[in-house]
Amino acid sequence: MLNTKSAPTQARDNLISQKVTNLPPSGIRKFFDLLSSVEGVISLGIGEPDFVTPWHIREAGTYSLEKGYTMYTSNSGMPELRQELASYLELRYGLSYDPEYEILITVGTSEGLDLALRAIINPGDEVIIPDPCYVAYPANVILAGGVPILVPTGEENNFVVRATDIEAHITKQTKAILIGYPTNPTGAVMSKKEADAIAGLAKKNDLLVISDEIYARLVYGVEHICFPSLPGMKERTILISGFSKSHAMTGWRIGYVAADRRFIQALTKIHQYTMLCAPAMAQVAAIEALRNGESEVEKMVQEYNRRRRFMVKRLNEIGLPCFEPKGAFYAFPSIKTTGMNSEEFAEKLLLEEKVAVVPGTAFGPCGEGFVRCCYATSLPNIEEALKRMDRFIRKSRLKSE
Repeated sequence: MLNTKSAPTQARDNLISQKVTNLPPSGIRKFFDLLSSVEGVISLGIGEPDFVTPWHIREAGTYSLEKGYTMYTSNSGMPELRQELASYLELRYGLSYDPEYEILITVGTSEGLDLALRAIINPGDEVIIPDPCYVAYPANVILAGGVPILVPTGEENNFVVRATDIEAHITKQTKAILIGYPTNPTGAVMSKKEADAIAGLAKKNDLLVISDEIYARLVYGVEHICFPSLPGMKERTILISGFSKSHAMTGWRIGYVAADRRFIQALTKIHQYTMLCAPAMAQVAAIEALRNGESEVEKMVQEYNRRRRFMVKRLNEIGLPCFEPKGAFYAFPSIKTTGMNSEEFAEKLLLEEKVAVVPGTAFGPCGEGFVRCCYATSLPNIEEALKRMDRFIRKSRLKSE
């Protein structure tokens, strides 16, 4: 008699894309699954502003709903929002984008990244990415059919990728360089000198640059370098950004892409078959954010800066060496002196002292020996979390003696 019991399982396995099957789960998600089982945790893990979206921005979105503005917009987004973004980019960075053809409104920067990669990658194309990096970068390249090429960075250069290291990884298959500065997870900011060198490489080798600048407004004592503003780079850079971090609008899912019209046309083709358009009420809120939200952005940046200085100072004091991050809202201290690896440190800290940090390895191989600590939480929470971390480190050293 034929045994068919295992056949359905085999058939189900074959129904899943091999590309998806082989894709590793997010290291962040894996850790937060563990976090959810522990009560009373102080989290330095979630990369989300603890501020509520400013009231006048929420009011604009609410009013749009009350007026019944619940329909589709243009695939590209509301003309008023695209015009406001064009004006913002010109005023802030001296960039001139045609709001009709060179700006696309997306469902957060996550969609913008996905669209950009799918629009430019042919099977086997290589995309160079600094390591460590935001967890979605390599995964999105793979899902688009490309090959992520990780370029190591380290604390000796404050985790800023060098043009010479990028150049060593360029091959005939290289299609683009994907960067995100200020960066998640390290808080590193790229200098104009290094940005100019990378721009020169892109022009020399006819490469595209995808620049994720979601943290552009969160910089402390330095100037953010908007990559397409560099000489000769506007036509070969796809700029991705949004409102989640700067205006505390994570849940609104509103972002944008600015690029040469041939790229926006390609991105829009995919966008119109998948997302169609960003939510209308979120677009109305984003218009209000651009028109009247600057004072709130500045207040949030000042508060993040206060927390940043305190966290970095205390991390160094308790024996976790940490370079000074100049952007975003993350610190990336070394835990090498504890003798633990990143995952072991994060898991024991969570279970023993109820403090959540993210293992550096969630962001790539170069994250080993580090953890990500987010200061987008209240100063009292940060103070208590670091007190617990200090106690945890002292106990760990006593055990090892």
